[in-house]
Amino acid sequence: MRHPQLIIFDLAGTTVQDNGEVPESFSAALTQHGVQVTPEQVRKVRGSSKKQAVLDLLPDTPEKIEQGKIVYESFCEQLSARYQTSGAQSIVGSESVFASLRQLGVRVVLNTGFDRQTTQLLLTALGWNESTVDAVVCGDDVERGRPAPDLIHEAMKRAGVDDPRHVANVGDTSLDLYAGQNAHVRWNIGVLSGAHDRHELEQAPHTHLIDSVAELLDIWS
Repeated sequence: MRHPQLIIFDLAGTTVQDNGEVPESFSAALTQHGVQVTPEQVRKVRGSSKKQAVLDLLPDTPEKIEQGKIVYESFCEQLSARYQTSGAQSIVGSESVFASLRQLGVRVVLNTGFDRQTTQLLLTALGWNESTVDAVVCGDDVERGRPAPDLIHEAMKRAGVDDPRHVANVGDTSLDLYAGQNAHVRWNIGVLSGAHDRHELEQAPHTHLIDSVAELLDIWS
């Protein structure tokens, strides 16, 4: 099978190890501002725009929008502190997959619900730059987060690929896969290395489920 022209990868849980930094930061930021949430509530918003995720977890009050901005800033601070303390590790095999794809002429773009500042902190910790991938699209680069297709459409624009039939989308959450469906990508691939398990991903639209990105090239072998 002919490989895609563009493959779009999520970050945390898909190409970067998720050791609980994101849900812990969400819970800590909300608790800091008097809002208690369960781990299951946090799991349900994994993969979405982080600003929207905060709003989804806040109670409906007249001050919700303003409170959301404050809690989101706290979340970013919490997450940055965790990454600076514990560092960041890539999913085993992700960097070699990026390199192999680019050698084949496939464009590689990362997309994430993190804002640009948080994303850059993570990329710096990983040592990833323009020699690693072709572009990075962040949550604050688009109007709508997942499950809307905006992140994927922006990735296609930056990669110069306008036909979704030549695009693969790879992610570890149901929202990643719904975004892929809404963008009409040809390959919509779930990985079992992150937030959602096989049962959850099986319920979402997909063309393939694999254990990790290390197995990705087998799809086109």
